[in-house]
Amino acid sequence: MKDFREMQVWHKGHKLALEIYKLTAKFPKEEIYGLSSQIRRAAVSIPTNIAEGCGRESAKELKYFLRISMGSASEVEYQIMLSYELCYVDSETYENLNSDIQEIKKMLSSYIVKI
Repeated sequence: MKDFREMQVWHKGHKLALEIYKLTAKFPKEEIYGLSSQIRRAAVSIPTNIAEGCGRESAKELKYFLRISMGSASEVEYQIMLSYELCYVDSETYENLNSDIQEIKKMLSSYIVKI
């Protein structure tokens, strides 16, 4: 068992989830049950699965949940791109979030290989 709060990738995922919540609060109201809800769930899934994996007994289980986090990060990556193309997100915000997501994915990939 590992304390997820000690993992840098968890902190970055948590920060991303907070940023996504702030961003989607500005999305059009018709997206409240659509893209806004979907991107929030995917963003929250990143640090949530890291935390769940850390609470498991084996390295194999941790690796499994880190892979789920990786999939969620890819979902957010696409959903941010879609949000940008729908003009819900400006280019600077898009670039910053995309950079954060790429960093999270690299960290997850590196950690998965190390296990």
